[in-house]
Amino acid sequence: MAIKELTVFMLCFWIAYAGHEFFSSTDQIAQLYGKTKELLKVFSQCNDAANVETKSVLPNLLFSYSDTENPEEAMRNPVAAYRLLRQIRNDLIYIVNQPDLYQCKKYQNESDAKLLEIPQLEDLDGAASGLIRLQEIYKLHPEDITKETSLNADEAYNVGLVAYDEDKFQHAFLWFLYSLDRLTEYSTTTEEELLRYLSSSVYHFGSLSVAIYFSQELLNLDPSNDEARAQLNRLLHLQSNPDIFTLNTESSNYETLCRGEVDERISERQRALSCRYSTGGGNPRLMYAPVKEEVEWDEPRIIRYHDIISDREIEFLKNISRPQLSRSEIYVSGNNKLSKLRVSQSVFLGESPEEARVSQKIADATGLSMESAETLLVQNYGIGGAFEQHIDALETVNDRIATFLIYMNDVEIGGATVFPKFGVAVQPKKGSAVFWYNLLRNGEVNWNTEHAGCPVLVGTKWVANKWIHEIGQEFRRPCSLSDWE
Repeated sequence: MAIKELTVFMLCFWIAYAGHEFFSSTDQIAQLYGKTKELLKVFSQCNDAANVETKSVLPNLLFSYSDTENPEEAMRNPVAAYRLLRQIRNDLIYIVNQPDLYQCKKYQNESDAKLLEIPQLEDLDGAASGLIRLQEIYKLHPEDITKETSLNADEAYNVGLVAYDEDKFQHAFLWFLYSLDRLTEYSTTTEEELLRYLSSSVYHFGSLSVAIYFSQELLNLDPSNDEARAQLNRLLHLQSNPDIFTLNTESSNYETLCRGEVDERISERQRALSCRYSTGGGNPRLMYAPVKEEVEWDEPRIIRYHDIISDREIEFLKNISRPQLSRSEIYVSGNNKLSKLRVSQSVFLGESPEEARVSQKIADATGLSMESAETLLVQNYGIGGAFEQHIDALETVNDRIATFLIYMNDVEIGGATVFPKFGVAVQPKKGSAVFWYNLLRNGEVNWNTEHAGCPVLVGTKWVANKWIHEIGQEFRRPCSLSDWE
């Protein structure tokens, strides 16, 4: 096949694969890292086919993909994950634009599919939006979130643009300021662009004195800039003057719980709750190996089961889920749809012996029937990924009576499951699971079980959900005619 024909062939398939999403799963980014490194290794062996420029560039690209670096470890830092996603995109696009490499037979034999998975601009914007979400919830300045991994001027500028497009003008201003401080002769972002956005961001935020300063700086840089002159005139009509450098301390219960700010009275009440070894009401399977049951909250009752799933089972569930992960959806008015309220990737595992074993453990621990339960839903969260406040009940026939949420790894900072209605935060603990009823005994939705999954600030997050339905529970959890029970 001629080089031109092969180039067209590859570009057609590249475009066809443009819908694949990466930012909503840290594991997908880690997998892509490994594939890109292998692809670069293959192309680096194609010295005869490559031109002089490519021969010098490829080894440098490959060197940036260290054999000693664990991509999963890099994913624990959301800023590092964002930078890595940008790097992979740039490197793959560079390879696509080197048609001389397509003469390499190793490429055709070993790497056909790997080139097709190119992160799109939407991935970079989604990852930047995740960083902004972390800033909002955990009250972080750019300097706070970049302590371990800094961003250059261009990277910070792009985060600022995403914040600006989302009308989050304070965060946009702070990122543009961060970018301005890191401008170099190698930056593609210009001082004029930054001053223009700094002036516009602070104008929209309403901070009069700072807006005047940056508008004047822009005018000094370019005295012919009519837009900057008009901006200065508009500033005369500003009435308020909030401090754009100080983050707003007001927070919802959801945000304060995510930050670990739990009311002392709640903590004191939790310390009085009990834990025990349970046989599930005399279940023969648990007589010699009872489950470790801890009451996390008494009303509504939230139970944590410790060591409910082994490390081996966790790794098996992760491995069979990875090839099937896709963007998680939310249920609205009878339909599933994508939403910024839920940023993760997930897959419902089909019926299998492994899934059946985990389901049997859940049935033994809870005493509930799995007759009409949904299969396990395995989820991996993305950069700044979260699932904002929601209830699991669908308000349909044969509703989700209960939720069994398995934590498949520990999370260093963030990632808690929080219940804002009564102020409880449950921290992820590998191998454990939390269980609660979504419905009252009379069949009505228990709105107190509204909960949220907090974004991960440091680390990664894997969970598995088992939603248990009403059918099959008639004699296991008898209904009540009481209005309140």
